[in-house]
Amino acid sequence: MRDWGLSWAGWLDNRRGEWWLLGQLLLIGLDIALPPWPLAWRTPPGVMVVGVVVLIGGLGLAAVAFVQLGSSLTPLPEPMPNAELKAQGLYGFCRHPLYLAVLVCALGMALIKGGVLHPLLLLALAVLLRGKAKREEQALLRHYADYADYQQRVPALFPGF
Repeated sequence: MRDWGLSWAGWLDNRRGEWWLLGQLLLIGLDIALPPWPLAWRTPPGVMVVGVVVLIGGLGLAAVAFVQLGSSLTPLPEPMPNAELKAQGLYGFCRHPLYLAVLVCALGMALIKGGVLHPLLLLALAVLLRGKAKREEQALLRHYADYADYQQRVPALFPGF
């Protein structure tokens, strides 16, 4: 954990964006732990199957992004001090494939669980990750001389968005 720059002081003063991570973990935990609401809204079996496929796709996307990021991986919106800029593989398709993977997984959970609550958690997660990505991009612009060019060439999540 220290390799990622996490510290008790950072959790208290948000020096490396720890509060963004805390919010992200809280929303993901709620999405996993909370039942569908309202309970009367049952998810049709076909939608549930699609949700499982979407969730598995999101987990696969996350696994590939983790591997491709390698030693540059950090859960915080501040880059690792000696990390190299990744711009190949998934990172040549979008600048934040891990955030995209989290959103795809949350979409899968919303389809599986149904109701109103889980789509709202997906929306909250999208808003939070947008803010985290903005903070991250400011840090990446300071850290990498060629990040502005990368930012112009590669979309944040997917082309046209």
